Amino acid sequence: MELRQARTTRKGTLRSRTTVLALGALGCLALAAGPASAQVAPNQTLGFGNGRLLTFTYGQSFDCVDEPTQDLDFNGVPVQSDPGEMQTPICQVITEPKHDPTGGDIKHTSPLYVLVPMFGSDTNPADAMPCPNGGRPGELCGSTLGSTLISIFGYIPNAWLSHPAVATQCPDPNNPVPGTCTMHASSVDLATLLGALGITANPPTGNIFLPTPNHSHVVDNSDTNTGSIWWEVRPVLIFDSADWPAADGSTGITSARAMDAAENAGRAVEVGSNFFLFFKSRMNGTAQMAAMPGM
Repeated sequence: MELRQARTTRKGTLRSRTTVLALGALGCLALAAGPASAQVAPNQTLGFGNGRLLTFTYGQSFDCVDEPTQDLDFNGVPVQSDPGEMQTPICQVITEPKHDPTGGDIKHTSPLYVLVPMFGSDTNPADAMPCPNGGRPGELCGSTLGSTLISIFGYIPNAWLSHPAVATQCPDPNNPVPGTCTMHASSVDLATLLGALGITANPPTGNIFLPTPNHSHVVDNSDTNTGSIWWEVRPVLIFDSADWPAADGSTGITSARAMDAAENAGRAVEVGSNFFLFFKSRMNGTAQMAAMPGM
């Protein structure tokens, strides 16, 4: 199946792409970066951009935009007439509003590519993320989450393992609580995504909340050094472990160019969301990208 999505840059150039879900595709992109510290403050996470390691500093909480005519809880009532929908943030994958939290056109909002490790081999349901303290009623977590994911994929993706087999930037290394990350939402609604993939009903009949997956971050080359702004979270599902970035950025996807190559080869799928984060981005040290032979 194909998911056709549009992606934007800060300058507002709209770029369309078709990304194809392809399990088992082979390939490897390798990038080398100089050493950089992995220590972050409580309101920071690490990220990648232009083959370099970055630090993001968050200035306020996330926002999941729900516009007046949308119906993010699928009860048939637009949110403008459904105050109950406003009582809990619904951070929904694929669903995109027309505007970001500033009211500006989303076409001009900087994208934050959130890499989600969808590969894996674990088949023990108990290894899935536990139910969070204060989680949503009916949220898929713990062994129920593990069994559900195994029934869909045949394994639990590293995205929802309590102890993933790969390094991720969220949870951060100083506070590795599964399903958490500073100033992020603690759960995401995958109902629309699973419907688009043909796994559940499409259109959805209700929300399907899962803990926020383990993930890493990539920004466009032009956004590696940026003041505090709103960013649109664009999940990128990574299906080949060879594409996953090492903690120090020495291998894997550490730039939008490498991410695009993985998408074009069918090893990754990019979608939008109504989820926004507010932070500034700074380069770490003097790490520089060096293309490996054959790039």
